[in-house]
Amino acid sequence: MTVNLLTTPSCTSCRKAKQWLIDHKIEFVERNIFAKPLSEVELKQIFMFSEGGTDDVISTRSFLYDQYKSKMSSMTISQVISLLATHPELIRRPILLDDKRIEFGFNEDEIRCFMPRATRKCELEKMVKEAL
Repeated sequence: MTVNLLTTPSCTSCRKAKQWLIDHKIEFVERNIFAKPLSEVELKQIFMFSEGGTDDVISTRSFLYDQYKSKMSSMTISQVISLLATHPELIRRPILLDDKRIEFGFNEDEIRCFMPRATRKCELEKMVKEAL
């Protein structure tokens, strides 16, 4: 299964996620969301996958966040999606997703969910042996 990696060029976490995928030989397709912004349909799919809704998807570190923070609390989800489609810099990055799961940001422990199950099992067994 191929992982979709949604990134921006200046994002350090995006570069770390990309390198991790390369190092672990995981197939991925990278997409710069500034060069090719996400459509409203794609953003709806991302929201459907997310467990935390806007808390997962919106980048509170974005310089635009302060401008829209007070307005967002009274927006409908459709309005938020429209805002994100117009301003991709408000989207938390990187986003890694496949047909079954999604991860926001780069966390070396959580990104492991994209490894094939057999590989994760081997790594876990190796860690247990090293701990003994």
